[in-house]
Amino acid sequence: MATSATSDQLLVVIDPVARRTDGESVRIAKDVLSAGAHAKVCLPDGPEEFARALARRGSRRPVVVGDDRALVRAVSLLHRQRELAGCALSVVPVGSVLAVARSLGVPTGAVAAARAVLDGVERRLDLLVDDSDGVVLGTLHIPPLSPQAQAGAVDAGHPWLRTAQSLVRTLVPARETPSPAPRPARLRVEVDGVTLVDLDQPVETVSVTPGDTGLAEVEVRPLSVGAEASPVRALGRTVSVTGADFRYRADAGVWGPVRRRTWTVWEGAWGLTVPSG
Repeated sequence: MATSATSDQLLVVIDPVARRTDGESVRIAKDVLSAGAHAKVCLPDGPEEFARALARRGSRRPVVVGDDRALVRAVSLLHRQRELAGCALSVVPVGSVLAVARSLGVPTGAVAAARAVLDGVERRLDLLVDDSDGVVLGTLHIPPLSPQAQAGAVDAGHPWLRTAQSLVRTLVPARETPSPAPRPARLRVEVDGVTLVDLDQPVETVSVTPGDTGLAEVEVRPLSVGAEASPVRALGRTVSVTGADFRYRADAGVWGPVRRRTWTVWEGAWGLTVPSG
C-alpha cells in the first residue's frame, strides 16, 4: 500500500560514513532536497548524535543520507522508541553497501533518490522483529559460515563489539591463510509452530524474507547428496530457528552466535518513501 509523502518539512540526517566515502553525492542530495523543500540538515559525528537528531525531529519528515547500515540504524532507533509506525522514513543511498535500499525500491543515484524523497509515495512494509527487539529489513540468511566470517560476527548480546572489531581489523594487517570449507548447519526451523526441517537434516542455507503481506517467505535448502535436493518453502508470521551457536546475515551485518532465535512479522510496521512511478 502506498500513500503520498506530503510533508515539505524535512530533517536531513547525513551519516558520517557517507560524508567520508562520497562527499560529491552527499552535496548533490543536499542541494536537491534543499531546493525542493524546507530542509534542516544535520551532520552527526557518531551514533549518539545520529540518535539525538532523529529524536528531536519534531514534525519534520526524516531523510537519511547514507548506506544500508545507516538506514537500519534509523529504523532500529525509531522501532525501539515505538515511533516507527507513525513516521514516514526516506533514504538517499550513498556508500558502497546499498543492496537493502535497492531491494526495497529506492533509486541508488543521488539525484533520482532525492527527487523520490520530494515527489514519491510512502510504501508500508513489513518488519521482522526478533526476540531481542532487533529488526531485519531485507532478506535474512543463515548459511554455513567460514571461520573468517565467524570472526567478523557481532555478538548478539553486545552490538557494541562491532566498533571494536572494526578497529582491530584496521590496525592488524590481514594474513593470507587457507580457508577451511564451511560446514553444513544442523538447524530446527519452525514456521508458525510447524517444523520444516529438524536437527537430523543438515542444510545448506535458510532464508527469511519480509514483504508487505503480513507473512514472511521462508526457504530451506537441504544439503544435497547426489541429486540436488528440492528446497522447502513456507509462509508464516513467526519463524524460529534452533541450532548449536549459529550465526546469520541480515542487512549488511553478521549476527550471533545464538542457540535459538525467533522472528515475528510486524505487518506494515514502517513506511519508506519510494518513487511514485
